[in-house]
Amino acid sequence: MKASAKKTIGKLEKLGAAAVREIKSGKNPSVSIPIRSLSNVSFNEKKHIIELGDDQQRRYFFNASMARKFMQTYLVAGACKELVESGKTTSIRDLYYITKHTLADDRTNTFDEQEESDPIIEDLEVGVDALREELNLFASNKGSMVGDMTLIDSGDRIDLRRMGSGGWSVPSIVEADIIKFVDTKAKFILLAEKHAVWQRLNEDKFWKKNPCVLLHGNGMAPRGVRRLCQRMAEELALPLYVLVDNDPWGFYIYSVVKQGSINLAYESMRMAVPSARFVGLSSGDAKKYDLPSRVMLRMNDQDVARAKQMLAYPWFQKKTWQKEIRMMLDSGAKYELEALSAKGISFISEEYLPKKIRDGDFLA
Repeated sequence: MKASAKKTIGKLEKLGAAAVREIKSGKNPSVSIPIRSLSNVSFNEKKHIIELGDDQQRRYFFNASMARKFMQTYLVAGACKELVESGKTTSIRDLYYITKHTLADDRTNTFDEQEESDPIIEDLEVGVDALREELNLFASNKGSMVGDMTLIDSGDRIDLRRMGSGGWSVPSIVEADIIKFVDTKAKFILLAEKHAVWQRLNEDKFWKKNPCVLLHGNGMAPRGVRRLCQRMAEELALPLYVLVDNDPWGFYIYSVVKQGSINLAYESMRMAVPSARFVGLSSGDAKKYDLPSRVMLRMNDQDVARAKQMLAYPWFQKKTWQKEIRMMLDSGAKYELEALSAKGISFISEEYLPKKIRDGDFLA
């Protein structure tokens, strides 16, 4: 058994042992879970990441409002321990079915829907300080990767230069004992928000003309993609450029990649890339690159509300970002990355991105 697996099992056994001690001493068995809410989250300006605070909630078995979640927590913990001990992985959907059953002499289910089990997994992650990947749980693959790099995936040698039009599917578990970087001549990492934009860049061999590793997250980058970007940025000392739509949602995707998210603040140290750079699409690019007015989209009420909310976030307090967001609000306009195709189908790969990166025209 790998040392990492033994460590994870030890954490899960410690959780169970704590409850047993309380039972033997005649106490009400309980489990303490850090609170995952905005009230218990702060922005560490020195590390430039979002961090979870120390506030915790305690769940007691002999409490009508807490007993169900108490039971679910230990049920999931037990299933994960079996997975790690067997060396097998499974999906969070499969875990829901593994742990769902009807209680004896009752019609009550341990879990009614997966919406119940998913938050318990997150509680367990932060409660025992072991990410779901360490608990041998994976999510569906949502990202693809190509570029000037060779890596090892579960013992198989993968040449990212020969991945064709579809790319290598980034798994959700990308820890060092699974994914190893062998060699690369890449000068940077480029993470695109959209699969369609990534497809254009891959077809145009952007990563070959501008030696890099090219990924997409198919919208909000999933954990596997974010973790892989963090590992490459740290272990290979490669700068990370993030390419997203010019709207509040694109800006938010960039911020999650850069400093983590409020909901998953407990994993920022392993997911966030504080040095990440926003390479576009910027609010001033429409004028700078003379985009035709027909490609402009009007911000709706939801966009405006989200942008105003972002102005107050501590991680958007830099003058450059305040100016960027206010420029969007003042114009009432937003642009998708595909708007650049109005200048030519390969404008983004042959002119826009090379110039942006060459000129250092990015926001940090």
